[in-house]
Amino acid sequence: MIVSIKAIVLSAIKYGESDLIVKCYTESGVRSYMLKRILKSKQKKLNKAYFQPLNILHITALHNNKGNLNYIREARMLELHNSIGQNIYKQSIAIFLSEILTGVLREEEPDAQLFEFLKTTISWLENHDRIANFHLLFLLNLTRHLGFYPDTLQFNAPFFDLQEGRFTKNKPGNPFITGKNLTVFKSLIGTNFDVLDRLNFNHTMRHAILESLIMYYELHLPGFKKPKSLEILKELFQ
Repeated sequence: MIVSIKAIVLSAIKYGESDLIVKCYTESGVRSYMLKRILKSKQKKLNKAYFQPLNILHITALHNNKGNLNYIREARMLELHNSIGQNIYKQSIAIFLSEILTGVLREEEPDAQLFEFLKTTISWLENHDRIANFHLLFLLNLTRHLGFYPDTLQFNAPFFDLQEGRFTKNKPGNPFITGKNLTVFKSLIGTNFDVLDRLNFNHTMRHAILESLIMYYELHLPGFKKPKSLEILKELFQ
């Protein structure tokens, strides 16, 4: 079936000498595509530069049955990501988040709200400069779409139980957040990306919350693996 849809690039892996296998989150869910001879091709309809992490494309593709690789006939950039492509901090965030998304998005089913969340936040990253805490808020808000956003019923409680995903008055037997780190964590909840620059985190706070969020993902998503780019991201935002 030939489709014309929007797609967000999650990963691109070289296959053989000249092919790429590209994983995208599309308007119809997660899809993997074989791009034959693209690394040696000069045709304008398919340019290898299009398939960088988190690029937003419009593609014309042949979608096969589930479990099979699909094929892209034509692609064009919906948004030019000059800032993400040239700014090493934004580039590192894009690589990190593409690793996260590649690992956690697996469903070949449409989810319009998730697609819009990804598209909107990627565009925000492209168009703003104060982005040191962007990945923290992104990871937290992504959990809403994955089904384990924090339960805020007892928001003022002194502990957050990472296993249960809720605030609690009693010290949990599971991994938890408390003290200054909990204050930082709470400040993320309910924060809009447009006021992200008001969060005055130092690198120690940022690293602690990032580690807690990664553990949160590990506890709620079986098979979740820490991204290889995690340490690079930490070093850049010292």
